[in-house]
Amino acid sequence: MAPRIDFYVLDGEDDRARLVYACRLIEKAFLQKLTVCVSLDTPAEAEAFDALLWTFADRSFVPHELAAAGTVAGQPPAPPVVIGCRAPVAADLLVNLGLEPPAAFLEYARVAEFVDADSTRRDAGRRRFAHYRAAGHTPETHRVTA
Repeated sequence: MAPRIDFYVLDGEDDRARLVYACRLIEKAFLQKLTVCVSLDTPAEAEAFDALLWTFADRSFVPHELAAAGTVAGQPPAPPVVIGCRAPVAADLLVNLGLEPPAAFLEYARVAEFVDADSTRRDAGRRRFAHYRAAGHTPETHRVTA
């Protein structure tokens, strides 16, 4: 079955706002008992997002951990949220915070992409959108105002 692909387009250029919005979506998925894989471009970005997911909201608690080297799909016990997934991790939702489309996006039921008004991230978002369309998918776009 083809994944559902959602693009969340924020109106501002603040990268922190984009990342906090992703945290809120991840929290919502966790509360719905979904598992989440978060894809980022670098280990430093993964570590920074790990810290943000602990602190983005005072009353929030989203159990998560950084992906361990060698983590592969189906190796229990997996935490509800894994950050820095390079190889596919068994999860319901793939949150892509990187500039490129994840190679293994077909392994997930849902894919969430986040784009803001920063020119580099906006251009990368357009390329990802085109990539999904060229692969035969129809991404949904959601406008988000800060």
